[in-house]
Amino acid sequence: MKSGRLILACALVVAGASHVAGASGAAPAKVSGSTALALAGVIAPLSPDLTGAEKKAMAMLFAANADIPYKKAIVVTADRIVCRTGNVDITVRNCEVTFGKKVRTVNGSTANEIFATEALAGVPPDGAAGSNFESLAKLSCTIDPNAIRRKDGSGADCTFQPGN
Repeated sequence: MKSGRLILACALVVAGASHVAGASGAAPAKVSGSTALALAGVIAPLSPDLTGAEKKAMAMLFAANADIPYKKAIVVTADRIVCRTGNVDITVRNCEVTFGKKVRTVNGSTANEIFATEALAGVPPDGAAGSNFESLAKLSCTIDPNAIRRKDGSGADCTFQPGN
């Protein structure tokens, strides 16, 4: 009887997981708070659209320093992010981040950070022979340093399209 319940429980978990992944791949996603700050924080250093002051402010905020001199909202965008890790060649870690016509490719720990942060934000993984993929499109994060200074959980919001 216990094995029957275990099989039923596993089936429900698998069904629920596939339903969530399917639903998230179809609709735009929103994240806020610490997850949004993390997502913006790993993409900001790569962005050709941010000024040096905006990149420095993002680095300070992401490093738990809310007392920054920068006061304006910072918008971090990317047209597409595709990350890959290897499950056969376990050394493979890379991401391609597209900003308009510019594509930045990162490897190693930077790619691992982006891959892990996408997972934290709910981007569903996809697999292929020997690889795991995560992708998203139309990333737009608004970071408000003034709201973050209040330390009430506000000030960071992102939207994106998972799995594109």
